[in-house]
Order: sequence, then structure tokens, then C-alpha cells
Amino acid sequence: MGGDDFFIDLLFYHLKLRCYVVIELKAGKFKPEHLGQLGFYLTAVDRQVKNEQDNPTIGLLLCKSKNKVVAEYALGDKSQPMGIAEYKLLESLPAELQTSLPSIEQIERELGDVGETK
Repeated sequence: MGGDDFFIDLLFYHLKLRCYVVIELKAGKFKPEHLGQLGFYLTAVDRQVKNEQDNPTIGLLLCKSKNKVVAEYALGDKSQPMGIAEYKLLESLPAELQTSLPSIEQIERELGDVGETK
């Protein structure tokens, strides 16, 4: 790929739908160009990983925030199956999970590092 490094954040296979699912995480707000990157990943998975009997790969872009109108316009002419959703970090966890999961600060720090490198 010409020396450029491309990394898919999360790749799953949905057994019932019989397709791969690419999940791209963005630490900041939604930008239309994020869909171009997601589309690139969908095409790469469809061409390099997907088998003939699999359905087309689905893409999900998770952002900290999105403007509904901008998201609708950005998705308006896309032929690949994509969606945009917001994520929200909870302020507190149940006591039994607090020792086994990272803190909100750790997650935000990690997401901030990831967002800066892309």
C-alpha cells in the first residue's frame, strides 16, 4: 500500500447476517471524511477477507458526537452499508466492575491518543 499504514479499529464477523462488520472509532466529533476512510476499509475487507458466500461488509462509525443533518448528507449517496452512531462514556461503574475495567480517564486518554494518530 505504498508504505502507508492502515489499521481497522475493530473487525467482527456477524454469524446470523453472515458478513464482516468494521467498526471505526473516532475520539472527536463526526467529520464527513471519516466515511471515506470507513469506505476504504469496507472495500479492503470485501476484496481481501470476505468469501464468496459472505454478504457485503457493514461499516459502523462511532464518534463522540455528530450533527444529524451533516451525517444524513454524508451518508446520502453511499452505496456501501454504513452507519454513524455516538458513544457516551458513563461517569460511574458498578462496584464489581470498577476493579476489572479501565477508568473513564484511561479510556478518554486512550481514545485521545488514537484520534491524534489518525
